[in-house]
Amino acid sequence: MNDNAILFPPIEPNRSGMLAVDELHTLYWEECGNPNGQPVLYLHGGPGAGSSPLQRRFFDPAHYRIVLFDQRGAGKSTPLGEYRQNTTQLLIEDIEKLRVMLGIEQWLIFGGSWGSTLALAYGEAHPERCRGFVLRGIFLCTKAEVEWFVNGMKFFYPEIHAAFANAIPEAERGDLLHAYVSRLFCDDPAVYTEAARNWSRYEGSCLFLKPQPEAIASFESDAVSLGIGRLEAHYMRNGAFIEDDALIRNIGAIRHLPAVIVQGRYDVICPPVSAYRLHQAWPEAAFHMIGDAGHSSMEPGITAALVRALNQFAAGQAFD
Repeated sequence: MNDNAILFPPIEPNRSGMLAVDELHTLYWEECGNPNGQPVLYLHGGPGAGSSPLQRRFFDPAHYRIVLFDQRGAGKSTPLGEYRQNTTQLLIEDIEKLRVMLGIEQWLIFGGSWGSTLALAYGEAHPERCRGFVLRGIFLCTKAEVEWFVNGMKFFYPEIHAAFANAIPEAERGDLLHAYVSRLFCDDPAVYTEAARNWSRYEGSCLFLKPQPEAIASFESDAVSLGIGRLEAHYMRNGAFIEDDALIRNIGAIRHLPAVIVQGRYDVICPPVSAYRLHQAWPEAAFHMIGDAGHSSMEPGITAALVRALNQFAAGQAFD
């Protein structure tokens, strides 16, 4: 690993492609690292955020066969921002189609934020296909977490929440989620593009413990904001298409598998209580509360903990 950085050096995919999963959605996927190595699946956040070259660098390319893909409606997958035929159950089916296509029997599952939600849902549906989990910035998509995201963050970021709310006429601000849904899923591109940009800017502005202007700018781009704005609202209004708190209730399906949970102490987007609740239900999992971090996986303390966990798993060591 590069002595001057926590992450491994940049790498390019060994191969990549597009996988048609139904008549509407086609997914971008890529493989990096050691073609004969330990398979690991990266599940990006959002939903709708897509993967990026930076995310390849968490993994030792000499050890891991690194698989990344863009979920339905996200990143390079088409159509961008498409919320029809887009549910957690279908995403789980997509992961299985990708696994079968790649000829992988079992893999380590790595996911942060919404990626942690999907990792838990996939693992509980297919525990026999998982070798373990590295989870960050836990989001269980409960009603309480959705309410916090839409309204609660104003207690820490009042000016950012005010900008988010003030984009909506005053008469509709009593139910911001409904107000944004009505705009994000309308037929007018000018309306839904602006709403998506406002939604995505709101999240991007709250990612880091210390503000990162470049991150905020990336969240405002159409390529990112359309996927994030539409799909986050879509999944939030539908409770991720799972029963409230089902991921905690069903944790017994994967408790026998090794896992590490990494959480920023000052994560305002996905407050630490969710990670704490997950660890209470899964006490066998290693749990790291990073004292000087917010939500982003790119904050140094979080990045270091994630890379350490992946290196431990690669070495056959128990997570600590």
